[in-house]
Amino acid sequence: MKKLEGKVAVVTGASKGIGAEIARALGREGAKVVVNYATSMEGADRVVAEIVKAGGHAVAVQADVSKSADVARLFSETKRTYDRLDVLVNNAAVFKFEPLEAVTEDELQREFGTNVIGPVLAIKEAVRLFGEKGGSIINISTVATKQRMAGSLVYVASKTALEAITRVLSSELGPRGIRVNAISPGGVDTEGFAGLGATGDQMKAAFVPRTPLGRFGRPDDVAKVAVFLASDDSAWVTGENLAVSGGFN
Repeated sequence: MKKLEGKVAVVTGASKGIGAEIARALGREGAKVVVNYATSMEGADRVVAEIVKAGGHAVAVQADVSKSADVARLFSETKRTYDRLDVLVNNAAVFKFEPLEAVTEDELQREFGTNVIGPVLAIKEAVRLFGEKGGSIINISTVATKQRMAGSLVYVASKTALEAITRVLSSELGPRGIRVNAISPGGVDTEGFAGLGATGDQMKAAFVPRTPLGRFGRPDDVAKVAVFLASDDSAWVTGENLAVSGGFN
């Protein structure tokens, strides 16, 4: 039997990169997957098609997680389609690396809106759909929260907040059978990284020499851990932040 047979999962920001691979991996293990996207309908539809082609079940739902009305609609569609929820993966995130002098109020609001407010809104909705047996919430953070990377102020601050949310809610929601964990990837080869251009190449050059396993990460490296946290294999795990980074330090 597949590890997630009969379960329903929502994955935010799942049209590409780590989120897309997590959605595919959950689907392979038997979960019915709600593939959330903000702007890339084409990418989300492609992920859904891949899951369905492999014998799974999936639907794409557009929602900007920084907006409460969109988040409510995302979970309303989940209930309408599958009538339950067991797993929430808060993967949607935005970032911009720049020095302090260039940081604007708009950028602060943009990153905190998606990276902090979004997960809180999604968790509130998810908790209403989790059944008597509880559920699993997986927040995607970053190993950068433990570093001193110049230019990463807003992004790292938002992800540090997400880690605090993970710890606090693991205690608050634990009595209801709801587990809350985080995954902190190291450098992972995704579209977002490629979009950084020369900066992305520089970051790769900085990451790999500090990674004992000697390579950059792949989305499936993270997805495998997400499957573990979504499944009953991690039934005694909550409030943890698992670094998936090849040993990066």
